Amino acid sequence: MFDFLDMDALLGAFWVTVKLTVYSAIGSLIWGTLLAGMRVSPVPLMRAVGTAYVNVVRNIPLTVVILFTSLGLYSTLNVALGGDDINGINFRLAVLGLIAYTAAFVCEALRSGINTVPVGQAEAARALGLRFTQVLTLIVLPQAFRSVVNPLANVLIALTKNTTVASVIGVAEASLLMKEWIETYAALIPIVAVFAFGFICLTLPTGLLLGWVSKKVAVKR
Repeated sequence: MFDFLDMDALLGAFWVTVKLTVYSAIGSLIWGTLLAGMRVSPVPLMRAVGTAYVNVVRNIPLTVVILFTSLGLYSTLNVALGGDDINGINFRLAVLGLIAYTAAFVCEALRSGINTVPVGQAEAARALGLRFTQVLTLIVLPQAFRSVVNPLANVLIALTKNTTVASVIGVAEASLLMKEWIETYAALIPIVAVFAFGFICLTLPTGLLLGWVSKKVAVKR
């Protein structure tokens, strides 16, 4: 039943999925935090830019975003992001697309956390002479992050599953290998079961760990 199973190829494909997830998660957290800061900024232009970015990107399918990084940035504008071969270039472009897309959801999760911080704390900080960036980074964001661990965990789990879209530009991650095996071997159900189990092994521990972290760092109001 499992004659198709090539453990080296399987582990290699899931390792690419893990790297896509980790690099994209780090980039999305950084860019999403900046976007959240823009959305609550006292500067109207920054608020408008942050709001426009989030509303536009969230309503574009991820497949379109990933294809744009390949066809628009690389094929049209020759943006290779430092890659020296097509596999490396496609990987970097996929990470960029995942960051651009996921950051919008990170931003909204963080903004909901920012809204849970009592306004009086920010007003007290401003009364002490702190600038907006100091209030945000020293007072507001630390509390916001503590209150949105669960929503961010959901975004991370969704990101792990969204890495499968990278296969549309030829990134050799798990879903691309699954497609190749399905086309080669007459064993649809076992192949799908193997890859489903692999994704469960990636996402379930993440959800359980971050759920535990959420309980530990929860802000008591």
